[in-house]
Amino acid sequence: MILFLVLIVVIVYTTHNFARQRKQLRHIAKHFGGARPHWLLGNLLEFPANDIPGIFEKMVQNHVDYGKDLFNWGLLNDHMVIVSSAENVEKVAMAKKTQKSGFYEFIELWLGQGLLISKGEKWFQRRKIITPTFHFKILENFAEVFNREVDVLVENLRQHANSGREFDIYEPVSLYALDSICATSMGVNINAQHDPTNQYVRDVKRMSELILLRIFHVLASFPQVYWYLMPHAWEQRKLIGRLHAFTDAVIQRRRKQLLSSKQTGGTVSFDMNEENLYSKRKETFLDLLLSVTIDGQPLSDLDIREEVDTFMFEGHDTTTSGISFTLYQLAKHPDIQERLFQEIIDTLGPDYRTVPLTYSTLQNFKYLDMVVKESLRLLPPVSIIGRRLVEDLELNGVTVPAGTDITIQIYVIHRNPEVFPDPERFDPERFADESTQRRGPYDYIPFSIGSRNCIGQRFALMEMKITLVRLLANYQILPGDTMSQVRLKTDLVLRPDKTIPIKIRGRK
Repeated sequence: MILFLVLIVVIVYTTHNFARQRKQLRHIAKHFGGARPHWLLGNLLEFPANDIPGIFEKMVQNHVDYGKDLFNWGLLNDHMVIVSSAENVEKVAMAKKTQKSGFYEFIELWLGQGLLISKGEKWFQRRKIITPTFHFKILENFAEVFNREVDVLVENLRQHANSGREFDIYEPVSLYALDSICATSMGVNINAQHDPTNQYVRDVKRMSELILLRIFHVLASFPQVYWYLMPHAWEQRKLIGRLHAFTDAVIQRRRKQLLSSKQTGGTVSFDMNEENLYSKRKETFLDLLLSVTIDGQPLSDLDIREEVDTFMFEGHDTTTSGISFTLYQLAKHPDIQERLFQEIIDTLGPDYRTVPLTYSTLQNFKYLDMVVKESLRLLPPVSIIGRRLVEDLELNGVTVPAGTDITIQIYVIHRNPEVFPDPERFDPERFADESTQRRGPYDYIPFSIGSRNCIGQRFALMEMKITLVRLLANYQILPGDTMSQVRLKTDLVLRPDKTIPIKIRGRK
């Protein structure tokens, strides 16, 4: 009898609490746009099941239908606020206390508590440790690697030149970017460009897809149930095993190289106080992780792997998207491509095909900078970011409680017609004289914003620019026959649903 009464009390309390929370959520939802949710499943039924590009298209269309800032319900009382107004982006980005939002937890089994996901003191320490490896003085040393690897890419593409046949540019660029991140930041050469079926590239792509499908699954709020019962979760476990094995192999290879260097009298020490810190250091990002100490203790193998996993993914997947989609835009706009090619000739002179590109040289490419910025506006590689409120925050005149997940739609923000007239048009001139533009700091955020912005943005821009200059110096980029059929999808990175079809013609 007592047990029965206790059960009744629990049910009544839970029902009352559920109803109270739902009433509060309805009050908040009145201040935001969005479709009327199902009483149990929220807005999940609006999104097509297992259709990744369809999910992305629906996400974008919701802002067209309901306004800049939306309120979205998931299962039961699970909810989030989705913002694309600069005013609210600023409030979220500048909030004194935020964490990465809940959907990043779906990535944690793969990337661990690396810089992308970690919070609090751990994030602060890691950010402080890693930041020096992206100083522009160290980036100058990376230019040599980018030049070498892009030359391999140029040669690999020669089989397609003047053939009149379209091919997918995304895949070879992905292999090039993987070689580049391994050589620059990990200090090892894996020669991915000589292996078109590279398993790591395919596994990262599939893993990203599965994470998105998990976010929009009806069991998203019950990760343990999903993890043990759903077939996609079984596939994820296999992928995670292979991805971790790959990065473990990279780490061990570098360990052996460093050990060999020590035995032969070389130096691999890392001293934050050394004179001419940046110009003298030759260590890679991985070297730093292997040698640095925190409170006198070295990083554990798990600490190192989660940072390597994070940078292997972010350092090759996002730049692949940025480079490939810029080539996509140049193929569709031959006049812009021709003007950029002329800048290459004017800047580099008669040896424009072979002259090494440096960090300093790239500063002379003003039109290239405009082209890259406009490409990152229209097709930002990271098109969605998320934060979780640690404190209550006022948005649209209503208090949004701590614990609420906020999704920032960068792709939509960059298409605000009040800031970017005719926003779907590819127009590098938008960035010709930024001092005269009406853009605010939260209207254009391809590398995120605030304290958790992209630590590797200089690295990415340098790699993008060297790659584009070298490819355009050797080839004219032409649209493929099926280019009009390209659909976008975003899982962790914005990418084509299938291919980016182009043709190339050799420069005379």
